[in-house]
Amino acid sequence: MCTVCGCSEGEVSIEHDHSHNHVHAHDHHSHARAHDHHSHNHTHHDGEHTHSHEHEHHHHGHDHNHDHAGIESEGDNIHFGKGPAHAHVAGLSQSRMVQIEQDILGKNNQYAAQNRARFAQQSMFVLNLVSSPGSGKTTLLTETINHIKSRYTVGVIEGDQQTTNDAERIRETGVQAVQINTGKGCHLDAHMVGHAMDNFSDLTGGVLFIENVGNLVCPASFDLGEAAKVSILSVTEGEDKPLKYPDMFHASELMILNKTDLLPYLDFDVERCMDYAKRVNPDIKIIQLSAKSGEGMEQWIDWIKRKRASIIEARIQILQQQIDQFKAIL
Repeated sequence: MCTVCGCSEGEVSIEHDHSHNHVHAHDHHSHARAHDHHSHNHTHHDGEHTHSHEHEHHHHGHDHNHDHAGIESEGDNIHFGKGPAHAHVAGLSQSRMVQIEQDILGKNNQYAAQNRARFAQQSMFVLNLVSSPGSGKTTLLTETINHIKSRYTVGVIEGDQQTTNDAERIRETGVQAVQINTGKGCHLDAHMVGHAMDNFSDLTGGVLFIENVGNLVCPASFDLGEAAKVSILSVTEGEDKPLKYPDMFHASELMILNKTDLLPYLDFDVERCMDYAKRVNPDIKIIQLSAKSGEGMEQWIDWIKRKRASIIEARIQILQQQIDQFKAIL
């Protein structure tokens, strides 16, 4: 059991975008354990690509060092709420559970840092989309892709406990999608995302959307290496969600208030909802949007463009500083 969120361990599978039969299985929170022997074996039979693991530290373009000694937090790179897990497991003291939680999140943050470095090296703009089930996340995502795919290379990582339905919907737009099925797991972690990235063809300079498992609790605690978390809240869910699930909205840079075309038929106080979100996170940006009517879509696409541009510009500045340093040495 994961003491961070209480989800059970289970088999995780990653479906290959092209053959639809790439299977990657490991314990859900294997990143929290010490793995002394890791190697990756790839076999190809008539187009079938199977992945049998024992993970190799150098294989995925990011180092998988599973030694828990000296784990430190990533500072501004950690995008989650604060405080220990308040679960109760027979035989474990609260202090021991807190230590296990710190180990799990610390190891996840190491993988997230590796993902972030990989994304920066490829000048990729990565968003982590989080919401409850039924918020309209996938519908919004398909509409978003149709608006930007002519401008950017787009990829999607789909997270669900079961089925490949959402990934298939995404592929119908003509972009690459990789499905991660978490089994009993209630969120994606950075380790899963790192493995999923190996199934994409070149996304250099592109936009990657990570559609997380539908859940407003657990994904708040797991940094995936993204540039920002985006919370999607449907007006059908009630305006008090930011107060009920504060960690998620505190961790998010943007909240999309979705399905606004339904407002005439609902008793939903938009101003109160936005006020609740601002109480939890005074800096959160809010866009009212309907993928069906088109309201707010232009504002959302503009936010993506501006945010992506700022990430690329920051990367250029870092590279220029490195060039200047090399020049000074010469």
